[in-house]
Amino acid sequence: MLNVEAVDLHYGAAQALRKVSLSATAGRVTAVLGRNGVGKTSLMRAIAGLQPISGGAIRLDGDDLVGLAPYERVRRGVAIVPQGREIFPLLTVEENLLTGFATLRRADRYVPDMVYDLFPVLKDMLRRRGGDLSGGQQQQLAIGRALVTRPRLLVLDEPTEGIQPSIIKDIGHAIAFLRRQGNMAIVLVEQYFDFAKDLADDFVVMERGEVVMSGDRDGMDEEAVRGKIAV
Repeated sequence: MLNVEAVDLHYGAAQALRKVSLSATAGRVTAVLGRNGVGKTSLMRAIAGLQPISGGAIRLDGDDLVGLAPYERVRRGVAIVPQGREIFPLLTVEENLLTGFATLRRADRYVPDMVYDLFPVLKDMLRRRGGDLSGGQQQQLAIGRALVTRPRLLVLDEPTEGIQPSIIKDIGHAIAFLRRQGNMAIVLVEQYFDFAKDLADDFVVMERGEVVMSGDRDGMDEEAVRGKIAV
């Protein structure tokens, strides 16, 4: 569903991405692995339309996304769960979820039951302000908000960062459930190798803005990958 082809990205004179390519298909998880500062978040920003690329192509189901604004990409089925969650701290949990309605047709403006099935704590805390939730609960809220938009492509940027182990397990179960539905491509950006290994069908490893390793889970050289992402 998603094809990123030889993407270059610059911040002024500094080049953050160099000929980066990856693909993600429905019913599979593609993991993007690498240390801090190698360009993983820049790649996610490029997919979301938050940072213009300077070369290459980004396509979803064959449609060119380059040049489309972020909200237009959401309408095409792209949903991003950003690093740091970026929920609205002064809005309630319910209001945060309702912000996902912005690009939906009127008939689709409801929170799918799946969101509360995956993250029951959100239903229990609908009236609580987002800023009063724990970090793990905020991450669940950010994922739930993304799912409200009915994505065909879900991009999760380091969803385990700063999260307690019990909620990391819940998030892993949610990603596995979404993969099994078979109608969504998932891109998982991670430094936590064991979490990514358990979920990924395909992987790419980045260094200094480039893809230096890629393949599927069966062909993964685990020791080599660990060496590339070890801090």
